[in-house]
Amino acid sequence: MALSRLTLDNFRNHVALEIRPQAQFIALHGANGAGKTNILEAVSLLVPGRGLRRAAMSDMVRTGGSGGFAVVAETGGNIIGTGVTAEQPERRKVRVNESNATINSLAEWLSIIWLTPNMDRLFSDGAAARRRFLDRLVLALNPGHARHSSRYEKAMQQRNRLLSGAVSADPLWLDALEAQMTESGLAIQAARVAVVDALNLQLQNVSSGPFAKPGISLFDKTGPLDGDIASMWRGGRTRDAAAGRTLVGPHRADLKVVHNSSGQVAEQCSTGEQKALLLSIILAHAELVATQRAAPPILLLDEVAAHLDPSRRAALFELLADTGAQVWMTGTEPELFHGIGRSAQLLAVG
Repeated sequence: MALSRLTLDNFRNHVALEIRPQAQFIALHGANGAGKTNILEAVSLLVPGRGLRRAAMSDMVRTGGSGGFAVVAETGGNIIGTGVTAEQPERRKVRVNESNATINSLAEWLSIIWLTPNMDRLFSDGAAARRRFLDRLVLALNPGHARHSSRYEKAMQQRNRLLSGAVSADPLWLDALEAQMTESGLAIQAARVAVVDALNLQLQNVSSGPFAKPGISLFDKTGPLDGDIASMWRGGRTRDAAAGRTLVGPHRADLKVVHNSSGQVAEQCSTGEQKALLLSIILAHAELVATQRAAPPILLLDEVAAHLDPSRRAALFELLADTGAQVWMTGTEPELFHGIGRSAQLLAVG
């Protein structure tokens, strides 16, 4: 699933840029503001979702440009492209091998996972950020997860609108929406549980190293979901109407991470320990993708080496190399990547 070519057109600060990866590690270095993270963001748009910054599409259009942008990549002889036009700067389009495609179909072609400095707050932020992180891990292993998530979200939004009184709340319409939510919601829950279980097993088989070994679990404040969740939604319509939202369902799930050695939950660990826990999850997940999808994923690591001492940095590079994943990394100085060796392609940005 590695990229053999990446082309950007009027994306963020890049007028036109082409990168032809020739090594496992693509190390982008340059001053702050040069556009290194912008390149990672462009790659992150090659899978479903809003990218690693979760920005509006119009915000990615280069100021002073044509009013649209394009990101095109080649992988395994296939051409995948996405972008927006000046006429519809918020409507993202996708093309695969010169044919129109859906955004969710991108998951069938590539698995991409990222780690950014903003994610250092993952364990102190709200459950929504952790849920998005978990769903990216699931999507990389289960391309159908995007479709179920989209159908569930749309049905829930329609249900909330009906219950708000904005339109007449036909009970039969609500029944149909809740049936759709049940079908997609149970698929979402099953996919999440499968990935959490597989990751825990993968982490158990990893030898102790320089990074903390985490234990992960899926936590839902509303209780476990089962096949009769439609009855819960039906019986909770009055309550949900008063709250203005659906209070029960997989959209309320949370990811719980524990430092196995100390027994501390991640949010009580130091910043360094939290970073190490995330790295351990990313590395184990990369191994899992390589096994289950017969090809390692693409990893986007923004400024990940800057806060590691030389020995941990070298250990990280060795572990990343073992995954077989194509790794896109950023750093202000090329010296940050010296421990990688000949498997690194250093590219100056700016």
